[in-house]
Amino acid sequence: MDWILYLKAVILGIVEGLTEFLPVSSTGHLIVAGSLLDYTGQEADTFYIAIQAGAIFAVCWHYRQRLIDVCLGLFSDKVQQRLAVNTVVAFLPAA
Repeated sequence: MDWILYLKAVILGIVEGLTEFLPVSSTGHLIVAGSLLDYTGQEADTFYIAIQAGAIFAVCWHYRQRLIDVCLGLFSDKVQQRLAVNTVVAFLPAA
C-alpha cells in the first residue's frame, strides 16, 4: 500500500471520530471528505462500512455491562423489559 492511502485513511478516521457522536451525518461527512481526497468507488464504500462498524463496536464495548444486564433481565426485570420494548419501537421507523 501506498503512504498516500494511509494518510487518506487517517484523515477519514479523524473525520469519523469527530462526527460520529455529533448530531450530524458522519456518513455524509465521510463521503464528502472522501470526494475531496479523491477516494471514491467500491473500495471507499467498503472502508466507510468498516470504519463505521468500528464505531458501533466501540459503543457496544463501552455499554457492554448495560447490554448484558438488559439481556439477562429481559424475562424477570420490568425495567429491562421496558427498555427492550422501547428500543425495538425506536428502531421501527428505520426498518
